[in-house]
Amino acid sequence: MQRLAGKVAIITGAGSGFGAAMAKRFSEEGARIVLVDLNAKHIEDQLDGLGGEAIAVRGDVSRKDSVADIMQTAYDRFGRIDIMVNNAGFTHRNQPLTEVSEDNFDLISAVNMKAIYYSTLALAPLMEQQGGGVIINTASASGRHPRKGLAWYSASKGWVISATKAMALELAEKNIRVNCICPVESDSGTLPLFLKNDTPQAREQLVDTIPMGRLSTPADVANAALWLASDEAGFITGAAIDVDGGYSI
Repeated sequence: MQRLAGKVAIITGAGSGFGAAMAKRFSEEGARIVLVDLNAKHIEDQLDGLGGEAIAVRGDVSRKDSVADIMQTAYDRFGRIDIMVNNAGFTHRNQPLTEVSEDNFDLISAVNMKAIYYSTLALAPLMEQQGGGVIINTASASGRHPRKGLAWYSASKGWVISATKAMALELAEKNIRVNCICPVESDSGTLPLFLKNDTPQAREQLVDTIPMGRLSTPADVANAALWLASDEAGFITGAAIDVDGGYSI
């Protein structure tokens, strides 16, 4: 039996990486998918790889009006929203905290933090009306254990973990479960931003901090998100799931 059969899932940052992998995995398990990203071509390209029903919606999660439009588009198409994955993220380059520009700091705040606020404002009443739902936030292993040079990014992901727990506490009585995933770094387009110097030696040193001896993969994160979204995790809320190969131990 498909674990998400009949469910409708919105996934932000679905144009690549973790978000694209979640969309594929959720679709394989029967969900109808709303892929959201700033880059319309990226999410349209992802549609070809999905076997089930899906739509691509270009949207800017840092803007309240855009988030409202995303929710309305999803609801108009599918008539309900069961799963919200706040996966879109932004980081500054690895550098001293005093050298991060205010513009970059504002983007980190808007995309990593305020977007969750906007989506919750729009979605929580709808989920309550339909009898419940699931919210999954993508945090980071660095939200638990910051890495040097990533101060403001790490702080934003620590906020995501704390916000997840606060949301879960308040929304539990409405049958809305809220959890987050804390992945360690993956070999993606953002990896060079996380490293002070992107060299083979620096990558090897990064991997050495992970007990299981490798970086995360999009599939690792997608499988964790699938479980949290499914009824198998029906009594799990307020959890921050480490997908980090033991880094947080």
